[in-house]
Amino acid sequence: MSDPSLEQHRHDWDWLVGAWNVRHRRLKERLTGNTEWDEFNGTSRMWQTVNGFGTVDDDWLDIPGGAYRAMAVRGFDTQTRQWSIWWFDERYPQSLGEPVRGGFRDGVGEFIGDDTLRGQPIKARFRWTEITATSARWEQAFSPDNGATWEVNWWMAFTRA
Repeated sequence: MSDPSLEQHRHDWDWLVGAWNVRHRRLKERLTGNTEWDEFNGTSRMWQTVNGFGTVDDDWLDIPGGAYRAMAVRGFDTQTRQWSIWWFDERYPQSLGEPVRGGFRDGVGEFIGDDTLRGQPIKARFRWTEITATSARWEQAFSPDNGATWEVNWWMAFTRA
């Protein structure tokens, strides 16, 4: 890599490498005013690819109504200096969908992208916070109004396995 300023991004996800236990809390319905949550366990194992400019997660979600496997794929764009994150879910294997894009600043990772919910366009946001060597927090939020308001509808508490 000829640009030394890109070197730091090769290490953006170093803290997530390895095996994790995950406690999930997910709204039963999204963007409906619902306040009921499902709670369940899972696991995640992440490794780096593309010489640190890519990652892959293998995730197990023991969700009520049917456990499943999924994966997150991340890639760093050296031109935009942003990470793109795609979610691939065995229940819907025909599409990776649109990624969320962003990066880390002051110890917080924020990634935003376009999505749809019940046929309507929304914004989706992933946020990584409280990152340590043995724990982290991830949350997902949706916005029906182009980011003016956000509903946090899923969070995960990661602890080192």
